[in-house]
Amino acid sequence: MALLVLFSTLSFTVESHYCGDFLVDSSIFGHAESCGMNSPQMNSSKDSLKGKNCCNNEQIVLNGQNELNIASDNMFTIDQQIFVASFVYTYINLFKGLDNQITSYEEYNSPLVIRQIYKLYETYLI
Repeated sequence: MALLVLFSTLSFTVESHYCGDFLVDSSIFGHAESCGMNSPQMNSSKDSLKGKNCCNNEQIVLNGQNELNIASDNMFTIDQQIFVASFVYTYINLFKGLDNQITSYEEYNSPLVIRQIYKLYETYLI
């Protein structure tokens, strides 16, 4: 929730410097570096394009939300809070498996075998 508030209120500026059609530099929080073509020395030389400047700067400003409305009194009534709490508790416990297999015969001892009954009656399964 804190990240949502942080990103919705964050504002920043992206500044780009183009020389002709080529991107020379871009900066998110500071000023973009110039290529040096728009300096006063270049404009006064005879080789320049007679006052035409080939460089331009672009700024893209992304403004975040300035005001936050906190309305905590109209969220849920007591009945709705109880329902949501019981629903979440039930849903979480729905997928819990049994930790140990419960067997009711675990504490009983098996009967003692005194004689082998199949030998006494001579019944063999083949």
